[in-house]
Amino acid sequence: MLEEILLAGFGGQGILSAGMLLAQAGMAHGLYVAWIPSYGPEMRGGTANCGVTLSDQPISCPLVTEPTTLIAMNQPSLEKFVSKVKPGGLILYNASLIRWDKELPGRRILGLEATAQAEALGNARVAVNVLVGAFIALTQVMPLERVKEALRVVLPSHRQHLIAVNERALEVGASLALAQGGEGVALF
Repeated sequence: MLEEILLAGFGGQGILSAGMLLAQAGMAHGLYVAWIPSYGPEMRGGTANCGVTLSDQPISCPLVTEPTTLIAMNQPSLEKFVSKVKPGGLILYNASLIRWDKELPGRRILGLEATAQAEALGNARVAVNVLVGAFIALTQVMPLERVKEALRVVLPSHRQHLIAVNERALEVGASLALAQGGEGVALF
């Protein structure tokens, strides 16, 4: 098993934290893991992306240049990275902020209203975890419970009060992904 995930969006959307969450959960699950962040000098409001590699074998290269999965939180990120997704790969995007109607031959693509779902939960900043939950449900790379457990390690002490809303965001994303397609996610 090898999953090379690229998470991308604006600074402040939780991209790097979501990558750390996947990496921590993967380590706890006994997988080999690599996490490499990248962000612009602007930080909040600028661009941010990170590559996360999860594997049951040692990782030869930690760079994610041809992701098996893209999680895009905004239009510029989707447009920048969508063409790099491997054939057969998965593209998850925040349909609250992204409009996408192009066909992508050989890729599975699913847009979820991540920001709207997060706002309904009471905190728009957990939107990225809606898509992380969808990723976990669609790939089955590890149990969702493992990711929820990792929240306690990844969130700093002054953010521990946000564990419940982040857990709920993961659950909502997983449920929506399975309800809107599961194995039947649009394959173009």
